[in-house]
Amino acid sequence: MTGIGIVTAADSQERSQGQLHIYDGEGKGKSQAALGVVLRTIGLGICEARKTRVLLLRFLKGPGRSYDEDAAIEALQQGFPHLIDQVRTGRADFFSAEEANKFDKSEAERGWSIAKGAIASALYSVVVLDELNPVIDLGLLNPQEVVKTLNKRPPGMEIIITGRAAPSGLIKIADLHSEMRAHRKPSKEKTFFKNESTGGIEIYTGDGKGKSTSALGKALQAIGRGISQDKSHRVLILQWLKGGDGYTEDAAIAALRESYPHLVDHLRSGRDAIVWRGQQQPIDYVEAERAWEIARAAIASGLYKTVILDELNPTVDLELLPVEPIVQTLLKKPSETEVIITGRCKNPPSYFDLASVHSEMVCHKHYAEQGIDLKRGVDY
Repeated sequence: MTGIGIVTAADSQERSQGQLHIYDGEGKGKSQAALGVVLRTIGLGICEARKTRVLLLRFLKGPGRSYDEDAAIEALQQGFPHLIDQVRTGRADFFSAEEANKFDKSEAERGWSIAKGAIASALYSVVVLDELNPVIDLGLLNPQEVVKTLNKRPPGMEIIITGRAAPSGLIKIADLHSEMRAHRKPSKEKTFFKNESTGGIEIYTGDGKGKSTSALGKALQAIGRGISQDKSHRVLILQWLKGGDGYTEDAAIAALRESYPHLVDHLRSGRDAIVWRGQQQPIDYVEAERAWEIARAAIASGLYKTVILDELNPTVDLELLPVEPIVQTLLKKPSETEVIITGRCKNPPSYFDLASVHSEMVCHKHYAEQGIDLKRGVDY
């Protein structure tokens, strides 16, 4: 096969075996990707009558500090209390290895004790261990004990581990390892554009897993911000090349829309099939343009504070949309509007130069490469 086409829900075969995921690296998107999986898992529990439950266990993120996504997660907990549990451990502030103390070690051990109990119980279909990697790197937990526990996880349990500096022992047993690599422009680099955007454009690309889930996590954070802080913080989620149904995040987004209809809008476009280069059909161009016209108007209007453009990059790479109108729209966007763009591409378009954040998901391991199927509520 040639081209840049993406796997759709209609083309996916679901697996039953759980996998161990690791997201690390210096780039942005690690915890966001975990939140995206949380959103999908909750959506699966809402839309299908099957046993599914997620534990979001967050290290180094103590309860003394609030996070944007909290309000959205609490809203989903209120509506579906049987689907998600959240626990925070640690201090609310950041610290180095030299600053780690008995309290930090005690909090890390408390969190790990909860994690061990959750894994042993087999109650959860997905366990997210957010920022576990730096906890181990700080010497607050024994890496051998962590590896031993994870190796004994129930066969159907999915475990997501995030944070910088994943220890080699965890990487060795992981089924998926996606490194978020930061692309930083030199401070003296001159841009091709005379009026460069003042910021607020984030791009998630690369061959590794975590691009769309990072965008979904970002959407969850933005919706939470709208619920708890700014009722005018409206969110638009636009997705290309993902027509049809079968995407589990839809149910969770719909539930949030029902509770807060003024805060979030969601639209899919495209056929419910993979689009390969050289095999584009007329409807592919029509669908791509339809979604772009909505995106362009939404960005220009200033009505939305966060706009997610999921899989825009491969849409452009497949030449379903021209680059220049996208560049001009981003150059003229309101300064308070944040735009998140995702998807792999072989030829980075010129609007990459406008990004204030560019995180490349580098694939070191992926279970799909071993012929293992994707899973509803995790991969789509």
